[in-house]
Amino acid sequence: MAAEEYATAQPSLRERRRAVATREIVDAAERHVAEHGPHALSLRAVARSLGMTVQGLYHYFPSRDALVTALVAKAYEDLADAVTSAVEAVADEPPAQRFLAAAEGYRRWAVTHVERFQLLYGAPLRQYEAPAEGPTTLAMRRMGTIFQREMFDGFTTAQLAAADTRALSPALRAQLAPLFPHGADTLPPPATALLLGAWGHLHGLVVLEAFGHTSFVGAHQAEIFRMAMRDLLDGIHRRIPAQPEETSAAP
Repeated sequence: MAAEEYATAQPSLRERRRAVATREIVDAAERHVAEHGPHALSLRAVARSLGMTVQGLYHYFPSRDALVTALVAKAYEDLADAVTSAVEAVADEPPAQRFLAAAEGYRRWAVTHVERFQLLYGAPLRQYEAPAEGPTTLAMRRMGTIFQREMFDGFTTAQLAAADTRALSPALRAQLAPLFPHGADTLPPPATALLLGAWGHLHGLVVLEAFGHTSFVGAHQAEIFRMAMRDLLDGIHRRIPAQPEETSAAP
């Protein structure tokens, strides 16, 4: 590579310094959220912990919302990484085991990082609105893709389209049709309905535990969750028809 090409390909010293400073600010903000909760996020306190002024912080994040968006996107990415690692640890197991691993990876991250999980799924921060199709949306879709893959692995598009979801209204079918990719197509509306219902069930149990509403179960919360996820997956798979057996051609 010519010297000119190398210089063009590498970030400049200023860009590298900016990247380091940005990472330090996000790390400091994460620590503040972990200690005080997301609703107590204070840009002044974050800046003070780094020995800088609020005006200096605004040089890297022009508003509170910009910093919140970075925190939310990173939390989603870290959660998706935890789910991915859990699935990869059982990569050679059947799809049902991989789905359970994904669900348990999701739960473990949530109960270990309660404040960051609350930033994602607790009461919305006042006057904050995530940018449409921004980094938070992309990071959330990455995690949804993992659960979709493990939940429906081994089923054809035709099977998923024929899943028993009772009657979906035409309006709902139209709303669900483009939501999730499925190979070269989109996930059929019946399968999307099953996926969203499963997500609500899974996520609801995790929220109850992470926010302390099932503490009366004590040390058995993980066992309750695993049993519920097994029953959930079994129920979904029973709604998907078996693939017709191929008939041999007549002699």
